[in-house]
Amino acid sequence: MELETKALPKLLVRPIVVITTISERGIPNAAPFSMNSPVSRDPPLYGFSCNLAHDTLKNIRENGEFVVNVVGKDFGARMHILEADYPYEDNELVHAGLTEEKAKVVKPPRIKEAIAWIECKREKEVELGEHVLIVGRILAIGVKDEFWKETEVLDVEKAELLCHLSGESFVVDMKEGRYKRAK
Repeated sequence: MELETKALPKLLVRPIVVITTISERGIPNAAPFSMNSPVSRDPPLYGFSCNLAHDTLKNIRENGEFVVNVVGKDFGARMHILEADYPYEDNELVHAGLTEEKAKVVKPPRIKEAIAWIECKREKEVELGEHVLIVGRILAIGVKDEFWKETEVLDVEKAELLCHLSGESFVVDMKEGRYKRAK
């Protein structure tokens, strides 16, 4: 079957992360992103695609820092809350019932309920149509002990990462090749 190129996001299952930032006044912002990935090991860089009108972009442009929070399927019900269009400086973490935790190196908080987190300082941004690819230098990484295997890799079965398929469809179970969609 031949597909139009705009079908690409519906073809690839992508892990969802929640990016936390802060405004100039120090008020946290949290938003989910599925177009994201490490982009380099040396130097250690992480990138994600952000809409030009997003508060996340505004905050990163103001202070240059962000935290990538890796989340599990238990965040599925919170995605609708985190992606809602709240007024600027209205803390989405409070609306979603999530707990701020002090990051190790950067000012934006990490999310206590997250499986892992990556603290970044903006390195570069590239405007691509209606989006901006934000690339950050990785300054610190952390993983909750119970999700770290002795082989020094994330235990994905235990973590049960939340992934995005398309629109409001989230993949919550990839065991044995079966996908369940949560709405």
